[in-house]
Amino acid sequence: MLMSPTCKSLWFFLIIVGFLGQNLQCVLSSPHRILVDTDVDTDDLFGLLYLLKLNKSEFDLVGITISANAWTNAGHGVNQVYDLLHMMGRDDVAVGVGGEGGILDDGTILSNVGGYFPIIEQGMTTTGKCRYRQAVPKGSGGLLDIDANYGFRKQFLPQGNRRYTPIRQPTAQRVIIDKVSEGPITVILIGSHTNFALFLMSNPHLKHNIQHIYVMGGGVRSRNPTGCCPANSTAEQCQPRQCGNHGNLFTDYTSNPYAEFNMFLDPFAAYQVFHSGIPVTLVPLDATNTIPINKQFFETFENNQRTYEAQYVFLSLKIARDTWFDDEFYQSYFMWDSFTAGVAVSIMRNNGKNNNTSGENDFAEMEYMNITVVTSNKPYGKSDGSNPFFDKRKTPKFNLTIGGVHSGHVQNGLRDPICIPKSGKGRCKDGYTQETSGPDSVRVLVAKRAKPNVNIESKLDREFYVDFLDVLNKPGETGRYNFSSQFPYYKEELFRPDFSKRQLGKPVVFDMDMSAGDILSLFYLLKVPVEKIDLKAIIVSPTGWANAATIDVVYDLLHMMGRDDIPVGLGDLFALNQSDPIFPPVGECKYIKAVPQGSGGFLDSDTLYGFARDLPRSPRRYTAENSMTDGAPRDTDRPELRQPLALEVWRNITKSVEGTSKITILTNGPLTSLAKIISSDKNSSSLIKEVYIMGGHVSREKPDQGNLFTVPKNAYAEFNMFLDPLAAKAVLESGLNITLIPLATQRKLGSFQTMLDRLYSSAETPESLFVKRLLTRLQALHHKHRRYAHVEMFLGEILGAVYLGGDHASLKPRLQADHIKVIAEGDESKDGQVLMDKLRGKQVKILERVDVRGCYEGFASRLGDKNQSAVIGSFEEQRKKWNTPTS
Repeated sequence: MLMSPTCKSLWFFLIIVGFLGQNLQCVLSSPHRILVDTDVDTDDLFGLLYLLKLNKSEFDLVGITISANAWTNAGHGVNQVYDLLHMMGRDDVAVGVGGEGGILDDGTILSNVGGYFPIIEQGMTTTGKCRYRQAVPKGSGGLLDIDANYGFRKQFLPQGNRRYTPIRQPTAQRVIIDKVSEGPITVILIGSHTNFALFLMSNPHLKHNIQHIYVMGGGVRSRNPTGCCPANSTAEQCQPRQCGNHGNLFTDYTSNPYAEFNMFLDPFAAYQVFHSGIPVTLVPLDATNTIPINKQFFETFENNQRTYEAQYVFLSLKIARDTWFDDEFYQSYFMWDSFTAGVAVSIMRNNGKNNNTSGENDFAEMEYMNITVVTSNKPYGKSDGSNPFFDKRKTPKFNLTIGGVHSGHVQNGLRDPICIPKSGKGRCKDGYTQETSGPDSVRVLVAKRAKPNVNIESKLDREFYVDFLDVLNKPGETGRYNFSSQFPYYKEELFRPDFSKRQLGKPVVFDMDMSAGDILSLFYLLKVPVEKIDLKAIIVSPTGWANAATIDVVYDLLHMMGRDDIPVGLGDLFALNQSDPIFPPVGECKYIKAVPQGSGGFLDSDTLYGFARDLPRSPRRYTAENSMTDGAPRDTDRPELRQPLALEVWRNITKSVEGTSKITILTNGPLTSLAKIISSDKNSSSLIKEVYIMGGHVSREKPDQGNLFTVPKNAYAEFNMFLDPLAAKAVLESGLNITLIPLATQRKLGSFQTMLDRLYSSAETPESLFVKRLLTRLQALHHKHRRYAHVEMFLGEILGAVYLGGDHASLKPRLQADHIKVIAEGDESKDGQVLMDKLRGKQVKILERVDVRGCYEGFASRLGDKNQSAVIGSFEEQRKKWNTPTS
């Protein structure tokens, strides 16, 4: 039968419609564009991977911004996100972190504010207090484990080409502005709200493009199920901790039992988001408390890991379980952010089918509630010195209302006495998502509880358990490889030199805070002939210019130089008397706040100014693996890999040299670790031959100021002394044989160009090439950006290593004995200052002068020496090796 052209066209259209069926709407519509702001906590990674597994034609994750004032440090967080995206084949996703903008005193928000601090504390720099963030533990179970993902980040995730690079790294605000400007978008917030609140306050003209905001955080009607006592226990047998609280601040429940971490870390920012006029769906503790990682889910997951992403999630969950502080992991670790991602996606899917005003979805029961976010505590309008928005101001910041909801007492630290009553619950409610009525309330769609599994025969009793495992394990949108499978001939190997036929020199322990200058010094020490210096151990002190997880940079550098035999001990995470006496994993930031969080500070030290990823990858790394023998609650799978602590390394070294020789110590950072060593063992001092201290400003003339550029009221202190003044005082008063290499002498080595000239005129080795690249970048940054005006001081830090291992005939050192003391009185305007005091001071030798030319030439020639050179020169060399079959 013949058909007319019109009939043929109609017939073709009907065939297409029949073929596509219910998928026609999805094909014809554009995907849901999604932006996620995350603090890169372990459960955030689960949520990100869940979103990345979805069909990109339906849900397109277009941008990720790092919440830098929460559970991760910016440099570690951004590089982990880059690696996660690389594994998933999504190097197209924009990633933003930090920024150097500020907020003026009148409330004007400048461009590219970095989000390193809650809005109430944000000024014009990236230095500041830790009013809320001190609630986040710094070590085990906190920032250290999150930055390293318990050690699995570098073990598992492949390394691509994207990385943090100074100046060129897109900022959080830039990514948000770009992605929102491009068109309609959904935002998912799974960290503190600082970044997004700053965007909303600065760019009200772009709000129309934001279709919906999904938030994980808060607790509305929640009752915390953790920390409860057994039903039949007595008061003497058990004291409840957080049981029944609205919040989950396990480090701070005695003062604030109402807040949840994401809200508490910036309550004012959360208030701005909820009151923005944009529709908000909240997935609070009310719902997430009903979907724990229970034993049935864990065991089912253990037997269902068919993709790299599923493997990474399970490894992360398992180490979190194995290192959990008590035996209640299955009752107290919940699917916070992954569940939020699932609820958001399901609501968006249902929106496409009908007018889904009630938030119908497959995973959570929903209800509209009128809530607000508490930002200050009653009585309002009473100034008590706790509220920078109002205190000592004629006009409140951001034109806030005098006597309004923001004008009360603002919680000021974990042990704020106003928040802690003599008996009963804590008083403060900062960050509480409170159900309320009246003009300050906002109608918000709230997830109340997780839906049960419709399949009553299943071992998994929540619908989302099934979906989460199905999505992670589905073959589509899957990860391409992990770190080892990325390379066809990958082989893990350790390099340990054989010095059995060589006469070893004096034993040396290097105590470093991992600044750029310390990295230069370590290269030099490894190049000094072992007949002169036998580098026995490295102690890392994370109370200075880098965070604890940066210890991996030290491991990689040692691997490059073929010295995997050198133990690395991790020092205390707080300066003396700065950890909390009630809960020591958290504490104050009285001194460490002087180090910038952003450019030229932690962001750059933690990434070695973008070059850390050029070092070859060491099999050694920080890991949370632990054993009951060492005080852990249980053995993990590989307890032999446990990260040793500074005191353990010290004790092992002293045993190995006992009766043969004493130890020389070179300190290039705060003196926290050395102070702990001499206080922990009365015999330690007798085992130390001499101590060389890089630090202190011996002020002989008033105009000659220190280098504490972030604390202008303290003009005469030097960083290493200021960052732990009590430790400095303890060491200088210990009676040790001390040589002080003060700031004035270090400053003589302040020319990048002179050092580069010497390096370029010397022979080239892999290590000298790496150092030249690092110094060239530091020089360029120093010239181009005001945030790097201080980086020349890192060059002077090599002086201790050069003096210890160099030729004194060319260095021409001049020493002078003087009596000095360090101020450590708790006064930030004086602490860390070094004073001459013949009556009460202790005698030390002070290196007053060296031949500067001899220092430059000695450093450059040593780096160019072919002896004791790198075994494997770079990650690129390692990559080629692992891609080439062995002959």
